[in-house]
Amino acid sequence: MAADPPALPRTLIKGHGTGNDFLLWADPDSAHDLTDAQVASLTDRHTGLGADGVIRAVPIAQAPEQHMAAGSAAGAQWFMDYRNADGSLAEMCGNGIRVFTAFLRREELIDLPDGGTIPVATRAGVLQVRREGEDYAVDMGVWSAPGGPEALSEGFDVSVVVHGLSEQRPGLRLELPNPHTVVAVEAPEELDELDLTHAPGVDPAPEHGTNVEFVMPLGEREIEEYHAAAPDGPPTTRRIGVVRMRVHERGVGETLSCGTGACAAALAVRTWFGAGAPDEWQVLVPGGALRVRMLAEQHVELAGPAELVGQISLL
Repeated sequence: MAADPPALPRTLIKGHGTGNDFLLWADPDSAHDLTDAQVASLTDRHTGLGADGVIRAVPIAQAPEQHMAAGSAAGAQWFMDYRNADGSLAEMCGNGIRVFTAFLRREELIDLPDGGTIPVATRAGVLQVRREGEDYAVDMGVWSAPGGPEALSEGFDVSVVVHGLSEQRPGLRLELPNPHTVVAVEAPEELDELDLTHAPGVDPAPEHGTNVEFVMPLGEREIEEYHAAAPDGPPTTRRIGVVRMRVHERGVGETLSCGTGACAAALAVRTWFGAGAPDEWQVLVPGGALRVRMLAEQHVELAGPAELVGQISLL
């Protein structure tokens, strides 16, 4: 006889990061590790509550070892159990980890003052999240290119076809550690007219699927900043790149935003621009704007808002 499915949590919180939306709950006793079918039912936008994914907050002591990245928890108190809308596991979620941290604060499960940093355990390892007022910045860890230096030098290592483009386009694979494929378009109209209701075709097909980002570089601009220590003094300027992005997420479909995808988009465009390209990028997605910064030792930082919009009691 098949075992009964886990009980649904009694209360869920709905939140989003630049329109990438999630259902969250705390599971201190690990009693609500839902099945794929339960997750898909909850996230269905017609017959369920609707979301791009679900996030379960599990104390480190209760986190299943097979779900944890190799190595110790490195001081983390909570494990972010993230699943796509179809119930499939994902290594990480850049928008989700910011919303997860805002959720932990709301539930008073952590104390995180403005400017403070906490470690969060994920399937991608332990990541550091810093509070910036009501925004959050995340050191997303080390990125890599499955195609190696040759792919970075060439600027692509796969071919992509998608509804809305008449011919295949070159794509560059990057891992953060979620798999991504980044494709450049030539005009804003091309980006706007893409049909992402169907998954783009990638050749060769990735073994574990891939998110696909379509990007339109918008050049560079300068930002002026005044320093708190000398608010009446002259501002300093810094140069950033700007890029527009749409994304098809594996296991979800098109979403209004993708955090790891924004990092992949910035990294790809920076690679294509070559030497002298900015180390900081603003990535414009349908749901808002994200900041991506290149850090030392091939780390990348993602920053942006996290909003909690409602509490849901299940029947």
